[in-house]
Amino acid sequence: MKQLLLLGISMYWKWVPVPQRGACLFSTTCSHHIYDQTAAYGLIAGIKAFFFRYKNCRGGFSLFKNPLTGKTQMILRSNKIIGEDEIAPRFLREDRCA
Repeated sequence: MKQLLLLGISMYWKWVPVPQRGACLFSTTCSHHIYDQTAAYGLIAGIKAFFFRYKNCRGGFSLFKNPLTGKTQMILRSNKIIGEDEIAPRFLREDRCA
């Protein structure tokens, strides 16, 4: 099953052109994250990564500057807070956060 999931992701990369893929909120795209988790930790970890990204990598997020550190952070739909290193670069432009 692990190999089937990895094969499916590889086929997605091969057949779906980059411009037609959905934009990801995270610096590591969802498909690459799921592939890496599955390859390193197994099928269950890959499935957990898929469901986490599916629930959070869509609208409903909010960017803010942390007043203590001055760094940009993002609150996801599940109320999890991620730091600058996990946010996609296109969201880190100065005009995007208040």
